Amino acid sequence: MMAHPDLLEGYVIELPLRRPFVTSFGEERTKRGLLLRLVAGDVEGWGECVAGMGPWFSSETVETAQHVIRAFGVPLLRQQRWPSPGEVQARLAPIRGHPMAKAALEAAVLDLACRARGIRLSQELGGTRDEVEAGVSLGIEATLDELLGEVDAAVEQGYRRVKLKIKPGWDVGPVEAVRRRHPDLPLSVDANAAYRLEDVAHLKKLDDFGLMMIEQPLCFDDLVGHAQLAGKLQTPLCLDESITSPHRAWEALEIGACAIINIKQGRVGGPAAAVAIHDLARSRDVPVWCGGMLETGLGRALNVALATLPGFTLPGDISATERYWKEDVAKPHFVLTERGTVVVPQEDGLGVKVDRSCLKEMCVDRWTEKL
Repeated sequence: MMAHPDLLEGYVIELPLRRPFVTSFGEERTKRGLLLRLVAGDVEGWGECVAGMGPWFSSETVETAQHVIRAFGVPLLRQQRWPSPGEVQARLAPIRGHPMAKAALEAAVLDLACRARGIRLSQELGGTRDEVEAGVSLGIEATLDELLGEVDAAVEQGYRRVKLKIKPGWDVGPVEAVRRRHPDLPLSVDANAAYRLEDVAHLKKLDDFGLMMIEQPLCFDDLVGHAQLAGKLQTPLCLDESITSPHRAWEALEIGACAIINIKQGRVGGPAAAVAIHDLARSRDVPVWCGGMLETGLGRALNVALATLPGFTLPGDISATERYWKEDVAKPHFVLTERGTVVVPQEDGLGVKVDRSCLKEMCVDRWTEKL
């Protein structure tokens, strides 16, 4: 049983990216995010909601997440006794959908519990590593030369896997150019649901480049289409947006819709759901890796802790802080080692601290819920 916290604070922040990040569904120059601070006496826990400014990657936004958290999530959590981290998912189950809002609450409860008990988050989740392999996700560039320059820089920095965002009109040519330049580079592509099943002949051209995977080529809710496409390609398919819960992951594996799963704890409903998907995939010898959502250091710390679990056998989108941000609300920053890894924080909970001056500078709105 966990002590009843005193209050929950929400911070809406705006954090400028170092350079625009372009995918098949748009361009991001600034991250608008939501951070949660849960307080119990002199102990605090932090959670980050990974919802975006608009309903592009998912139906959730920062604004919808705030509404769900305050109007429905908090009342459910403070019913009867305060839940332990393992009980949060069940307590919030009456809320249909809204996995990112629920995940942020669960993350804050989990961090608070770990800090109160004096243990690392990676320990609580069942992690087995002190460092995790780091990959990098590169957006769509204005020119091929710019893309090649970004790939060259990532290789020089030591990232163990490079992922290229693709879309119709920016796919085979750029991938061929990168593969020609770096014939042995572990390389994957991510379409963010930009193609249709009718594009199979075009997508088959990607089989020529020895890719680790093609991530989410078809519509976000099309498991059957992905299963049909998987049988026509040599390159393994990985699902991202389609996997929104452990049950959805089971469905995808049952019908052969993917051979790899990208686990994003915010997308699937929280750390407990992420661990459940990890366990399911591991039981079937399906590799998983930890995806990123342009998180601050708070969300990145949770991703790092999750990626220490033994089934995460592929490099995740866990880049160094400076890859995307000049400044960050969490300290210390994550850095890439000479081994192409990120070291797991050794402090309690998430293992990072919030820089109050940075938070104040980035904060555009703040609210408090007494518990």
